Formats: sequence, C-alpha cells, structure tokens
Amino acid sequence: MPHATPVYAGLLTLLYLYLSVRVVQRRASGKIFNGDGGDAEMARRMRVHANFNEYVPLGLVLLLLAEMQRAPLWLVHLLGLMLLAGRVLHAWGMSRPKQAPVGRGGGTVLTWGMMGLSALVVLAHVLFQEMPYG
Repeated sequence: MPHATPVYAGLLTLLYLYLSVRVVQRRASGKIFNGDGGDAEMARRMRVHANFNEYVPLGLVLLLLAEMQRAPLWLVHLLGLMLLAGRVLHAWGMSRPKQAPVGRGGGTVLTWGMMGLSALVVLAHVLFQEMPYG
C-alpha cells in the first residue's frame, strides 16, 4: 500500500483548494460571472488554477505508479517534493502582477523534471523487470 503518494496528494489538494478560493474571491469582488470579464487579475488567477489542473493529475499518477512499482522511498519523496515545490513556485510566480520569472520558470523546471524522471522510472521498471513466461 502506497504511503508517500497520499501525503503529496493531500498537500497538493490543499494548494488546489487555495487556488480555487482565490478565483472565487475575485469573481465575487469583481462581479465576474463568466470568463475573466476583461479583468487582468481574474485572468491571471484563472491561468494559475488551470495550469495546476493541467499538470498535477498526471504528476500524481506517475508518482503513484513509481511507488507501486516499489521505487526507493527516497526517490518517491524526491519526486513528490519536486511536484509540490514546482507547483508552489509556479503558482507564486504567475500570481504576481509582474510575473516572477524565477518562480514561474523554476516551478516549470521542477514540474517537468519530476514528470520526466517519473516517466523514466516507471518505464525502466517495466522494461528491465524480469518477464514472466509460462
């Protein structure tokens, strides 16, 4: 039974809820009922939220697969921390009125790095494990 992935799923869900609340608060304060209403701050918050939705589900699936394939626990935690830190940095960097390239870029690098490394880990497990015959 996986032990590390649920920790990162829980933490990322809390971040997702925070980003969701930010969108709803801006909708309420700006009386924006559809789309971004031409409001730059609303558009920014929506993109931060959407970008999170675009990357986190696949990242968590890859993390879970690596853990289920019995990747070393230190590696599973490293991958989970990369995803979490990447999403926090990216959200922070994109949320700034004048985007913070270190946050956005660093977050992207960590997220893509996690996904690429996870993909290699799960593929290597499948390709190099002993194949059952019979």
